[in-house]
Amino acid sequence: MTANRGDNAVVSKKRKKELTDADLQKRSVKLVVMHLKKKVDPKVPGIQNVIEWIDKMDEVLAKDEFDRAEYLEMRRQLYNAIEWVIDVDVRASLRRSWYSFGKAMDKKVPKK
Repeated sequence: MTANRGDNAVVSKKRKKELTDADLQKRSVKLVVMHLKKKVDPKVPGIQNVIEWIDKMDEVLAKDEFDRAEYLEMRRQLYNAIEWVIDVDVRASLRRSWYSFGKAMDKKVPKK
């Protein structure tokens, strides 16, 4: 048996949750953190602070609410953690992620 054409219309008419700026920013930050995790090599000297920061950030991302001040504070802490990394190339790569974190915090939902 095949589904009626009207069945698809019912599914598409379901109301989606409206995306807010906070939702978009949280998703964007989550994506940045995911990419940051891929860049982290535990063997690099000084990277332990960044690994600890990632653990704290995972806890912040697990919360339902979005506290912009908390996210900005975490960004500041990431910058401080990056400064402890000795390898210049790794540090530069992590700084690009820090910059992307800031861009993610500036995202806005496009107006219709």
